[in-house]
Amino acid sequence: MKTQWISQNTHILLFIFCLCQYTQAITIQVQKEAVTAPVQGSVFFSVDIKCIGIPTIGWMFSGTSKQQRIAAWTPGGSVNITQLYKGRVTAYPNGSLTISHLQLQDSGYHIITVTEPSGNSKDAGVLLNVTEVLYEDIQYLVVFVIVLGALAAFLMLCIWLLNKLYCYIKAWNLRRHLPEHNETELQPL
Repeated sequence: MKTQWISQNTHILLFIFCLCQYTQAITIQVQKEAVTAPVQGSVFFSVDIKCIGIPTIGWMFSGTSKQQRIAAWTPGGSVNITQLYKGRVTAYPNGSLTISHLQLQDSGYHIITVTEPSGNSKDAGVLLNVTEVLYEDIQYLVVFVIVLGALAAFLMLCIWLLNKLYCYIKAWNLRRHLPEHNETELQPL
């Protein structure tokens, strides 16, 4: 009876162990939860996936006004990239993704979905903020500062010239009002 009880407990433990192994949760580790990149730049979404079997990996974009599938693949298989992202996306066997030639419309959540052969799936997301680099504004600012500096130098020159003119007129006026004596009076000591 005791041997049967041990054998039954062993079977139960083995069953629980197998059940835990096959229902093990998928883990997705995202390196960064939020990424900022410039327009026409590229972004690399680095992920690390752990699951049972060979998963199906899919990336989706979720913006303010639309949701769009980006790509789907199984590691070692071919990558199915949506037409909108063709030529801009590189998919990696570990689930990571690179998007190049970024546009402002690429700002939003990029969601990875990992699905095991058993049907279990898990999602993780990365927020992408695409910023526009305004080099034109920098050029206008530089030109504005140069013009402002030239105007300040011109005004300083004008003030200096007016000061010289004022001193010249003051001296001329002083000379004009002085009495003219050719003879100098000497007084006895």
